[in-house]
Amino acid sequence: MTLAASPIRYPDVASRTVMTRRAWWLVALNFLIPGSPQALAGNRRLGRFGLGATLALWTLALVALALWLFWRPVILTVFSMSWTLWVVAALLVFYAVLLVVLTFDTLRLVRIVKTAPSARGWIAGLTTLVMIGLSGSAAYGAYVATTASGFLSDVFIAGPSVPPIDGRYNFLLLGGDAGPDRDGLRPDSITVVSVDATTGQAVTIGLPRNMEDVPFNEDSPLAAVYPEGYGSIDGCEVDVCMLNSIYTEVELMSPEMYPDAESQGSEPGIEAMRDAAEAITGLPIQYYALIDMAGFQQLIDALGGVTVVVPEDVPIHADETFTTVAEWIPAGEQHLDGYHALWYARSRHGTSDYDRMARQRQIQEAVLAQFNPGNVLSKFQEIAAAGSQVVKTDIPQSMLGYFVDLAGKTKALPITDVPLVPDNDVDPEDPDYDYIRQLVQQAVFPPTEEPAEG
Repeated sequence: MTLAASPIRYPDVASRTVMTRRAWWLVALNFLIPGSPQALAGNRRLGRFGLGATLALWTLALVALALWLFWRPVILTVFSMSWTLWVVAALLVFYAVLLVVLTFDTLRLVRIVKTAPSARGWIAGLTTLVMIGLSGSAAYGAYVATTASGFLSDVFIAGPSVPPIDGRYNFLLLGGDAGPDRDGLRPDSITVVSVDATTGQAVTIGLPRNMEDVPFNEDSPLAAVYPEGYGSIDGCEVDVCMLNSIYTEVELMSPEMYPDAESQGSEPGIEAMRDAAEAITGLPIQYYALIDMAGFQQLIDALGGVTVVVPEDVPIHADETFTTVAEWIPAGEQHLDGYHALWYARSRHGTSDYDRMARQRQIQEAVLAQFNPGNVLSKFQEIAAAGSQVVKTDIPQSMLGYFVDLAGKTKALPITDVPLVPDNDVDPEDPDYDYIRQLVQQAVFPPTEEPAEG
């Protein structure tokens, strides 16, 4: 009666056919429902513990799936917090160890010497492969979680979320290009990105680095020093009085103008650039991101390069004077490594600043397009290590989930580009800032069409 009722717990050990069939059942159950082999054929206490852990994991996975499908910003916010990732890592390590314990115990319960000789190697080998696959995946997930937690802590600040202004979030993106021929860093790529907080529709405003007579709003500490615009009366404290020189001047000469910058995750020079960008565009800027262009090279290498269509041959310079050509990046579709992508974005020989701005946007867009889950996960360690050296920002971790979800909407929509260049009737050497603010307002808040009467 007992034998008939419990063939897995009390099998006919004299029958190799029965024991082989039983072994395959136990191996399959260990893979499908860890803990069930112990509950059916071994230590019931261990089995209940394993089943409870398995059901808890399934429940968490189903909750995460439901949140991903119906409340995506919530799940993204949860998994963009450092402490949450450490909890996830601890749980994954626990499951990795538990699966090893349960698998070895399953092999014990199989009684492999009682199975058919031809099946023993397959049973042992498949069980081991399943254990390595499941436990290894959990262990790798724990490693990714801890690496991501460190990356988030290094790059993003701890701070409260802030609401959008006029329904939009505005970001200042600075591409910093420090070099041996200059004092400190100067942002050679300056862009304001305005994103609709609901739809994700984005407008990018490209600010040439050589804009002159840059204004400041009345509440900026620089307004008292340059009431008629940056360097417009008696010059400035650095060699040239252009937009990107504002960062250098404040950072090196007068950081006391912004005493709270560092405590808020920023720098005096960055805050000065934020003030300038706000006055130029007429948009309040909630957050900034500074990208080290030299470090950008490491990020592109970590991604495995970037593919762009080069409209015409672009030179790579042999020195920092940007006059001697070492080699050329030929026209056509090119897959560039970090070194060549960086030079493609910063090359000056025989070209204009406006051409550079267009190439920089092209590289940025190509890199963003390559950020997909498969690419990022397969090279996560390299990307995280490069990213922590490339990016500095005051975006708080509490906003990451929301912004990641918003960025997904942005990628699905066309982006409106407003470059402040001569082709757009803007003269950087003698800019009409009233006209510039009008251009920006028309792009960011386009007039709604009135329905036709009748």
